[in-house]
Parts: sequence; C-alpha cells; structure tokens
Amino acid sequence: MTIIESKIKVLRQAARVSSMSSGKIWCVAAGNEDTINSVAYEAIASKDKVKILFREHVAVKEAFFRKRFDLMMLYGDEAKIRDLSIICKENGGAFLKIAPYYVKNEPYLLFLVAPENLIKRFVGEAEKKKVNFNLILEDKTTGFIEADVYLTARLPKFIRDIIDPLFKVTDVVLTTLLVSVSRGEDAEKIKEISAHNNIFIVDFKNILEED
Repeated sequence: MTIIESKIKVLRQAARVSSMSSGKIWCVAAGNEDTINSVAYEAIASKDKVKILFREHVAVKEAFFRKRFDLMMLYGDEAKIRDLSIICKENGGAFLKIAPYYVKNEPYLLFLVAPENLIKRFVGEAEKKKVNFNLILEDKTTGFIEADVYLTARLPKFIRDIIDPLFKVTDVVLTTLLVSVSRGEDAEKIKEISAHNNIFIVDFKNILEED
C-alpha cells in the first residue's frame, strides 16, 4: 500500500473513530524528561482515572551523538487523557491517543518512537522491502530533546566542559507513529527494520496481555 493510499485509509478511520464514544483509551506521550515528568505528575495525581502502564528512558546512539528522550504509555478516562495531551503538547512533547476502535479492528498494532530522521529511514526501508503497513497516527515533538557527544566521556574533563554544552540542548525532533499490519509476518518485518534503525518499538498486543 502506498503512502497516499495509507493516508486515505487513515482519514476514513478517523471519521469512524470520531463517531464512536468510548469511556477509556490508551495513549503514548514522548518528549524530554521534564515534559514526561509533568505528564507523570498529573497522571499520578489522578490515579483513580488514569493508569501508567510503563515509562522508558531511551538513549539512541547515532554516529558520535547520543540522543535521549522519555516515553510513557497510559490508559484511562478519555477526558483525563485529553487533559494530559494538553499538558504534553504545551511542553513540546508528542502525544498519540489510541481509541478502542483501532484495538478492535486492526489485527496488529505497533507504535514506534525515534528521532525523525530514523523514522524516515524506517519508512523508506519498509517500502523498499514491500512490507504492507498502514500509518494510523503520527505526532512530533516541538520542544528540545537532549543530545550529547558520547565519545567525549574518554576526553579530559576540561575538554568535555567545553564541548558538552554545545550539544546539551540540541533541537532534535521526535516522531511517534502508530502502525498497523494485517499479517504476523509483516509485524515481524516491522520489528526487524525498527531494530536495525535504532527505533523504539512496542507490540500493542503485549500491552493488552499485560494490562
């Protein structure tokens, strides 16, 4: 399926989703540590309405750089999830709301989080290998993601003190994707390509089994 066909399918699905009212939904928030701390604080304060399923601190090494970000998956009342999305977006984070419609109607759901350049590389590689997948949801960060030169750890401290600040607050755009596939073999190919490109990926089926 081409990107254009995929986007048309997404628009049709969005129309169906908007017509369905649901009490509880899943969501994924991604961004720098401070942004996700803000979301976590509000979620913990509202623990009777929302549950934190997991939180990850991710470091991606690329060339000489290490890019660090946090992500969190939650489940709870739709109204409260909407409040959390506002907090996340106001702080420059990315936020995906996953409605029950997708969980019920898509055979395999996977969500991916990585710097934008790695996501673009993933999409290109998946299309070259003719993996059948649909891009269901997408969001990007607008705030900074911390990055540094990890090789400086071996340098003398006075040199690190000069070099590190140049990269501590580097603008790195994070992209979050919700991807669906119809066959298990395509899901495995998606996982392989993601691992090859240093992309954080979670099989939504595993989340449902643990929840």
